[in-house]
Amino acid sequence: MKKNITINLCGRLFQIDEDAYEMLQHYIESLRSTFGREEGGDEIVDDIEARIAELFDELRQQGVEAVTIDHVKDIITRIGEPEQLTGGDEETNGESRNGHRFDSLHSAADGIREEIKTRTAGKKLYRNPKDKMLAGVLSGLGAYTNTDPVIWRLIVVLLFLFYGFGLLLYIVLAIIIPEARTPEQLLQMEGRDVTPQNLGDVVAGQDAQMVQRPSFLRTLLSVFLKIMVGFFLAIAAVCGLALLVCLLLIVISFVVVFTVPAATRLNLPFDIGYLNLPEVYAGHPWVVAAFIVALLMALFIPLYSIGHMLLSKAGKTQPMGIGQRIMWVVLWVASICTLVPSLIWIQEKASERYQAEYAKKHSYQGVVMSDDDKNYLRQGGWTLLKHDNCAHYTYSGDYYNGDGSVRYLDAWNEDCKEVYQAERKEAVEPGVYRLSCIARAEGPGPCIYVIGDEKHIAQIPVYGDKGGELAEQIRLLKSDSLAATTDVPAGKRVTHRVQMNVMGIKIELNHDDELTINDEVVDQYRVKEGMGWSVVTIDNIVVKGDSIAYGVSTDKTFTGKPCQAKWFSATDFKLTRTGDLP
Repeated sequence: MKKNITINLCGRLFQIDEDAYEMLQHYIESLRSTFGREEGGDEIVDDIEARIAELFDELRQQGVEAVTIDHVKDIITRIGEPEQLTGGDEETNGESRNGHRFDSLHSAADGIREEIKTRTAGKKLYRNPKDKMLAGVLSGLGAYTNTDPVIWRLIVVLLFLFYGFGLLLYIVLAIIIPEARTPEQLLQMEGRDVTPQNLGDVVAGQDAQMVQRPSFLRTLLSVFLKIMVGFFLAIAAVCGLALLVCLLLIVISFVVVFTVPAATRLNLPFDIGYLNLPEVYAGHPWVVAAFIVALLMALFIPLYSIGHMLLSKAGKTQPMGIGQRIMWVVLWVASICTLVPSLIWIQEKASERYQAEYAKKHSYQGVVMSDDDKNYLRQGGWTLLKHDNCAHYTYSGDYYNGDGSVRYLDAWNEDCKEVYQAERKEAVEPGVYRLSCIARAEGPGPCIYVIGDEKHIAQIPVYGDKGGELAEQIRLLKSDSLAATTDVPAGKRVTHRVQMNVMGIKIELNHDDELTINDEVVDQYRVKEGMGWSVVTIDNIVVKGDSIAYGVSTDKTFTGKPCQAKWFSATDFKLTRTGDLP
């Protein structure tokens, strides 16, 4: 039931219902707006109001007790719209515009601009609530540009295939473009004049739109878009469920990290114990608090938005307003901008703590190294005097007898910039000594040295990882052994042993009625490959004190030879007393 209002129009009282009063008020305001800028415009409006009062009097004489919206529409039609009273709108020459021929790129651009102006003249961009599949963005663009919304929807679908750009663009437009909620906004969206007649059509729900039979292409595209929307909603639901699980696991991880001692803590998904948050919180509580809040907000806001969208699509709640959307976007961006730097800072602190603990546990004589390097140097009594630009300090895998588990001194640098010096001291009696070892080098520079009363230096022979003097000595021993067994009677089995006079390596050769060499033993020393190993010997080392130092060095300031080798290896150092002091 509509409420009647008593109005005073030109000194006369009339009963009028609410809808009719609203339409009449808009009509009079539009009249004042139209004629207010003209000279004598107020008198014209007063005359029109007087004419309306006369027509209302006629209705009352006909027995009409209250003026209705139909009466007001009829009166406005009889009097005329403000545009009609001022001579109407200027007609546009559409025929000439459609017939314009573009003779240049500039004229073509002008024509496109004119076409856009024509299509959008008098319109405002809103999201269309009357024809929407998600937020009404594309339907609003269709109304604004006077095009079919299906075209815009197809464009967005194609853009979605390019790394999801269409989805991102749609979300941004849905946030920026407001929704047409009032009758005035609906008329502005369609480019219709905000007149009492049009407002009355919208208010009374009599704005009957022309219903056209959809084409096959439009129907096909609409079905495809509906499938895409359903697919998008399904993905959104799965993402929302995943976000919910992540949020719960993160909350559990925070609770466990701050309440359970590290020694008894179980490994959990999304375990953040490696960040050492309790330790960092003790010194920097605000950073940890900002990180926790930002992480939770970064997960909660998209979870809430997805849930709200699904509920609104199901009709369980109203869609978000533009203000609410902007608020959540700003909060989410702020949480990301807080989360990223705080996480980087916390990770740096955790890395510093880990490196300090690792250095404390895996250092030898103040040098951080692997456990294998550390154990080899410690057990061999080696002191690492120089250790710059070295990828490692020992190595295994190419030991000269084929045993890949045996370690040896080794350094490597791709640019030949390793500065390495390892030294070992032995307590000895005064006398003359010989130092021998097995070594190899990729290039010149690495040296074996010994310090008695004087410093002695011998450069490691350069064979790389092929051949070497050690392999050649083994070949010579093999030939000597064969020659030594040529007089063995047939049918007898004789074992002949040969021992190298430097390193004590034994090669066992057996023969029977046909002389054969024990290939297993020979191959054990990789005679064929050699791997670059050579015997390095320094003789006539005079020691008058009670100790001697020896080792390997690539330091030019110590050896006097620049290092031009990417790597070197040295092993099996042996010190032998060869005589007394003179």
